[in-house]
Amino acid sequence: MMQILLYSALFVIGTILLCKGADILVEGASRTAAELGISPLIISLTIVAYGTSAPESFVSFLAALEGYESIAIGNVLGSCVANLLLVLGISALVRPLKVKKVVIKREMPIMLGVISLFMVVSIRGILNWVGGIILLVVFVLYLYLFVGLAKKETSNARENEKQKNNISKHILFILLGIIVIIVSAELLVRSSIFIGNALAIPNVVLALSVVAVGTSLPELAVSSVASYKNEADISIGNLIGSNIFNIALILGVCSLILPIHIEMVSWLSTIFLLFISLIILLMLYTGSTVSRRGGAILVAGYCLYLFYIFSM
Repeated sequence: MMQILLYSALFVIGTILLCKGADILVEGASRTAAELGISPLIISLTIVAYGTSAPESFVSFLAALEGYESIAIGNVLGSCVANLLLVLGISALVRPLKVKKVVIKREMPIMLGVISLFMVVSIRGILNWVGGIILLVVFVLYLYLFVGLAKKETSNARENEKQKNNISKHILFILLGIIVIIVSAELLVRSSIFIGNALAIPNVVLALSVVAVGTSLPELAVSSVASYKNEADISIGNLIGSNIFNIALILGVCSLILPIHIEMVSWLSTIFLLFISLIILLMLYTGSTVSRRGGAILVAGYCLYLFYIFSM
């Protein structure tokens, strides 16, 4: 009993440090991009999205390196579901989200395409290195697209010494954030494995729920604050970009470390992820807005999802 309490405390500490590390990383990355004159939407879809996905990245990478493939994939899929239901829902409850048409017509279809591609390359119940390379190629193309857009938006910043000093300071923040994230991810993986084994909870279920929510807290913080500040594009752009990073980059790299077998609960979660993505796309197409009522429905849907996977 004492060991469970100890590891539970380590899990909480790891989660807090993970969020703080992501916060530092996002702050440094977004300020660096802002210094270069890149728009908030592009920042949220790329730099901020990667920053808030850093916890998922390190947790899944460490799990894959240590042979816990169910945690590697469960964390990613669970975080993607949490982003679209829990995080988007809470953000809409904070303030209804009015989204630009470009997000609906460009970013949402890209996310749907990445989810569909993942289903295709793992159709036989395993994601091997071939499927992983395909996902990584798509991820590189995604980055290429948005780097090109960023270049078009970048202003001719003045190359003065003050700006150079600012950028150097922000880069130090990025490095500090990465270090904190690596340490806290190790704590989170170790403690969650012990707790799952002690309570006889399958690793994949634990990863889809508790670990996924823990690693999605940075997205929750960024998107809810952005919603409060009436920055709907940043709020939803962060979530869409994060999901694309999670599936294309994280699962792509993890599959190069070891072949990832897709358990039934993971397959069902992937199908559910595709389904809710289509529902949200339809919701945005019809009104370009996620209302408070819609947000409440999304949060309720997440509660039902958790109930379902724990009852399997």
